[in-house]
Amino acid sequence: MGKRYLLGIDVGSSSVKASLVDSDTGLCAADAFFPEKEAPIMAVKAGWAEQEPQMWWDNAKLALQKIMNETGATGDDIAAIGISYQMHGLVCVDKNQQVLRPSIIWCDSRAVPYGERAFNELGREQCLTHLLNSPGNFTAAKLAWVKENEPEIFERIDKIMLPGDYIAMKLSGDINTTISGLSEGMLWDFKEKRPAKFLLDYFGFSESQIADIVPTFSIQSEVSASAAAELGLKAGTPISYRAGDQPNNALSLNVFNPGEIAATAGTSGVVYGVLGDVRYDAKSRVNTFAHVNYTQDLDRLGVLLCINGTGILNSWMHHQVTPNIEYPDMDRMAAQIPIGSDGVTILPFGNGAERVLENKETGCSIHGLNFNKHTAAHLVRAAQEGIVFSFCYGMEIMRKMGMDIQMIHAGRANMFKSALFRDTLSTISNAVIEVYKTDGAAGAAKGAGLGAGIYSNSDEAFASLEHFAHVEPSIAQQGEYLEAYARWKEILGERV
Repeated sequence: MGKRYLLGIDVGSSSVKASLVDSDTGLCAADAFFPEKEAPIMAVKAGWAEQEPQMWWDNAKLALQKIMNETGATGDDIAAIGISYQMHGLVCVDKNQQVLRPSIIWCDSRAVPYGERAFNELGREQCLTHLLNSPGNFTAAKLAWVKENEPEIFERIDKIMLPGDYIAMKLSGDINTTISGLSEGMLWDFKEKRPAKFLLDYFGFSESQIADIVPTFSIQSEVSASAAAELGLKAGTPISYRAGDQPNNALSLNVFNPGEIAATAGTSGVVYGVLGDVRYDAKSRVNTFAHVNYTQDLDRLGVLLCINGTGILNSWMHHQVTPNIEYPDMDRMAAQIPIGSDGVTILPFGNGAERVLENKETGCSIHGLNFNKHTAAHLVRAAQEGIVFSFCYGMEIMRKMGMDIQMIHAGRANMFKSALFRDTLSTISNAVIEVYKTDGAAGAAKGAGLGAGIYSNSDEAFASLEHFAHVEPSIAQQGEYLEAYARWKEILGERV
């Protein structure tokens, strides 16, 4: 008997990645992504960002072909398919499943006024108690822009979808979505436990434009004969999982239960924590969505904290302050400087407006610099500390929402490769950090195994997760770190 694989497809805005996971060992047999250079994003006007959904499909086909060739796998060897995707995008199709316009993707800001107007006219309490967020710049507001500015296209819309729903449609010919997906578009009413009729009515949308709802973990649809012929897959292969990239990243790190959080620290930083009951931040400094294991009977919410100015500050330091050394050498250099960076404090918010600061744009700033005392090493350490402090500041908001943060799960990537970063974050947050080797496409493949019943539970699915580091708070150094953090918060308070 040959190997049995699970296929994960991760639709990002820069590339589409595909992974084949051996369902018996849980190990990734092959992965590939296309294009090898970043995929184009169309910006017809400032603040706009669009992509052609067909491009995602074409890149998925190329990535799949490469991993099938590399492993020698055939369609018969693939037991189930899972999909992860860039969140908040809008795909519109007509009755013949033809895409009507390019997708308005997550980083497109044209819909902000539509969401803000809905928030003000419907009322803060109505939106926060039912949607847990402002309608903001999410999928529903993007559709409102289409309705007002492209009425001839709006009239032809049969269904709206998220990027992952589109890939599932191309695979199966069926159009459906999940509660988690609807929640990220502001289309799920957490109070009524159904699509958000009050928001649909406000914008003038028909509920028939919403795709049928399927459970996140289930046989959602099956590969059609035409897609099987196009891709070299087997007709009838189940599509048994899909989720947005941040909930899926949490799943990839086996984060399902209240108090557990998943963190990433690339160009921007994300902390995604799980709540066991319906809560929201009254100032909308974090966003709350249905997590992958949310059901109408079980409240499992993902609270998403995004900080724009994190890894990009470390990258800026690398290129502008220490251009001749590599990142590991920067970490060693910073480790020679005392905790608190001898009084140098950096606010890392130099990458646009920050939601955690109520959408204020404070800019990055350096405080306490003494030209006769401080060196490049002090700046590098202060930058890392400032990034950690921004994480902890956001985590304080999450704790006030009732989240008991005791453990942070992270992938071995970007700033989590740095021992100094990990130690600082663990000590200030007073949480254990577990670092693993995984990615979104492999996580989606494991999700497919859960949805198809190949794995009986998440512990079985993620038993083979490759562990890289275990970090515990340094109680002996906590006082020094907290003193530096308090100074950082005092400076931040003066700035905002």
